[in-house]
Amino acid sequence: MAILERHDTGPVTRLVMNAPERLNALSDEMLAALHTSLDEIANDRSVRAVIISGNGKAFCAGHDLKQMTAGRQAEDGGKAYFKDLFDRCAAMMARVQSMPQPVIAQVHGIATAAGCQLVATCDMAIAAQGTKFGVNGVNIGLFCSTPMVALSRNIGRKQAFEMLTTGAFIEAERAEALGLINRVVAPEALENEAMALADTVASKLGTAVKIGKEAFYNQIEMNVADAYAYTGNVMVENMLDRDTSEGIAAFLEKRDPTWEQ
Repeated sequence: MAILERHDTGPVTRLVMNAPERLNALSDEMLAALHTSLDEIANDRSVRAVIISGNGKAFCAGHDLKQMTAGRQAEDGGKAYFKDLFDRCAAMMARVQSMPQPVIAQVHGIATAAGCQLVATCDMAIAAQGTKFGVNGVNIGLFCSTPMVALSRNIGRKQAFEMLTTGAFIEAERAEALGLINRVVAPEALENEAMALADTVASKLGTAVKIGKEAFYNQIEMNVADAYAYTGNVMVENMLDRDTSEGIAAFLEKRDPTWEQ
C-alpha cells in the first residue's frame, strides 16, 4: 500500500496521503513521498493544478510523535535527528510554494500542528464542515514554532498567538473567517468543490499562473515600493509572452484564445 497516492484527472493531479491508521502523520516516509511527488509534478507541464487530501478520518495530525520519540534514543538525545526532521519538513513546505502549479488543500476531520502548517502553506484550502484546526503542540510541551511560520503568514498576529499558546482548536467556519482557508462546504461536497476550484485554475494560461504564483510569494515579503517595482517588471515579462498577446487579442475580438501552452 502506497503511503501517498497520485491520481491524475486531465490537468489536475490529486495527492492523497494514505496512512489513515496514523491520521496521515508527516512521518519520515510521508515527508519524503510528498517532496518527491511535488518535485515530479513541478516538472510536469501537463499538470496545471494540484490537490492534497488525506484518506481516513483526518487530513493530517502533524508530525509522527512515535518516530520523534524513537529518535531520542540516539547518543545526542535526538538533536541531529530533530534538526534533520524539521529541515526536511521546511523544505517540503517550501516546495509547495515554489512549484509553478497552484496547490489546494482539501481538508477534513482535523488538521493539527504540522498538518495545520500544511494547510496554511498550500496556496488555497477548502474544508468540510466539522473540520478542526489547531497548533496544539503546547498542550504536550512542544511549542509549534515551525507551524507558526505558515500560520502567522495567513491570519492575524493576535489570533495566531492565541492558537499557539492555548492549543485550542478552531472550527472550519472560524478558520474561514480568519483567512486560513478559502471556504467551508458540506462534507459530501468537499471533493467536488476542491476539484471544481482546481479545474478553474487549470483552465487558465499555465505560463501566466506560473509567473503570478512566483511573483505573489516574492512580493508579499517586500515593502510596497519594492513590490511595485518588482511586479511591474513581472507584468512586462508576462505581456511579452506570445500566449498573453493571443489572449488579449482574443478578448478584443470576442473569440476563444488559441494558446500554445
